Amino acid sequence: MNHPPTFRKPNEGRTVAVVGDVYRFLATGEETDGKYAMLEVIVPPGGGPPPHIHSREEESFLILEGEITFIVGDKQIVAMAGSFANMPVGSLHTFKNTSDKTARMIVSVAPAGLEQMFLAVGVPVNLGDTPPPPSKAEIEKLLTVAPQYGIEIRAPGH
Repeated sequence: MNHPPTFRKPNEGRTVAVVGDVYRFLATGEETDGKYAMLEVIVPPGGGPPPHIHSREEESFLILEGEITFIVGDKQIVAMAGSFANMPVGSLHTFKNTSDKTARMIVSVAPAGLEQMFLAVGVPVNLGDTPPPPSKAEIEKLLTVAPQYGIEIRAPGH
């Protein structure tokens, strides 16, 4: 074991807003020897990232509260609380909160590394704060930084 055990209380962990959603870091690559990273993601109504492809990591989702609509290729799946989804490396996907209630989920990426992109792009916030809507500058920063982390974003016009 090259790292000590990690414990986070419900209100602990570095928290950033990333294009309108809130990401709380539960475990980072530094804490897992790079094996995986895990985050709590709070997605307000209308929130979610643009369609994208991961070239390095699998990404899994466990919906804790609310509902999230996943679009994988040309399929659309509405996932309710208790649902699990896994996106293999190379799959074009996105998720969106199409409901009128905030959704909360646990997201895991393996191997770790993608959490560093969220830290690079995100704006520090306190857990429980309403995230600011994504600014044009934040969106442009994401589009610039994402390829450095093996992410291809399929945003309209890009």
